[in-house]
Amino acid sequence: MGIGVINKYRAFLPVTEDTPSLSLGEGDTPLVKSSRLGQELGCPDLYFKLEGCNPTGSFKDRGMVVAMAKALEQGSVGVMCASTGNTSASAAAYSAHCNLPAFVLIPKGEVALGKLAQAMAYGAKILMVEGNFDVALKLARAFTDKHAITLVNSVNPHRLEGQKTAAFEVVDDLGDAPDYLFIPVGNAGNITAYWRGFREYYQAGRSTILPRMMGFQAEGAAPIVRGAPVANPQTIASAIRIGNPASWQSAVEARDRSGGVIDAVSDDEILEAYRLLASKEGIFGEPASAASLAGLMKLRRQGLDLAGKRVVCVITGSGLKDPDLAVSSIAAHAIEVKATLAAVEEVTLGMMG
Repeated sequence: MGIGVINKYRAFLPVTEDTPSLSLGEGDTPLVKSSRLGQELGCPDLYFKLEGCNPTGSFKDRGMVVAMAKALEQGSVGVMCASTGNTSASAAAYSAHCNLPAFVLIPKGEVALGKLAQAMAYGAKILMVEGNFDVALKLARAFTDKHAITLVNSVNPHRLEGQKTAAFEVVDDLGDAPDYLFIPVGNAGNITAYWRGFREYYQAGRSTILPRMMGFQAEGAAPIVRGAPVANPQTIASAIRIGNPASWQSAVEARDRSGGVIDAVSDDEILEAYRLLASKEGIFGEPASAASLAGLMKLRRQGLDLAGKRVVCVITGSGLKDPDLAVSSIAAHAIEVKATLAAVEEVTLGMMG
């Protein structure tokens, strides 16, 4: 039985004797070695960190459990977040678990249905905002500044404290830090948190190296790459469709201090990686999570030599978060056959060549 990140990594978290030991079983997600893509990409020591195995299907649960526990400790009467989907699902689930009201501001028309369904099922109060994520976050910050309701977006420092535990797990599983960590970048809290986790474990003597942090934004939502906010971010990867990241500066610091990069990948590159992850590795991640592999593939095409290097790609959320895209973008379709063994044999054996 999973004990949750608060109990497992208490010594590394800002918790006290008064902090509730909450858990929905978050953390302890699989680190799976590549079976095919690593060899094809000249990177045989490639691993995927499957954060979609968290309780609500994304990495957000790691930070949310700490933010929620601290909100309870501080006597909060409710929580609020702006969200493109995953944060709302996580906030709503932990709020239901803790019997706290949750209020979610979402950009109208910009949230995948799988994520919106989660938030609704958990009982959150959904407010649709005319505007994008950045508008919704600005409103959430203004509201929570004025009322005794806790903001649980990644600008809440406890969120990043929980999210850094994923870096601890990578080191625990591998026995040391990887040489490279590839990760999607949207609001930029996750790359910030991983870098913090790797640094803290290194300083504690739990690892001997620090990885290069390789962050990837979608081309249509790449403010860090462009060096300026994007007023109207566009990408099929809704989880990273953010034009003015809250953790912009700390992400740049993680890139620079680690000797890494923050680059952009196109929607076509994201979709290619999304399909390859599923068809060649058996890993069904949401589109945004495929930005990590898309980034690795892009840098390999540009000549990055990963032979002899240990590499981890973070798969941030489950593909079930955005089922419509899966159905519309995957080439394979169902074939209708008659209900006879002969018909099944004809089609099946024919497809096997």
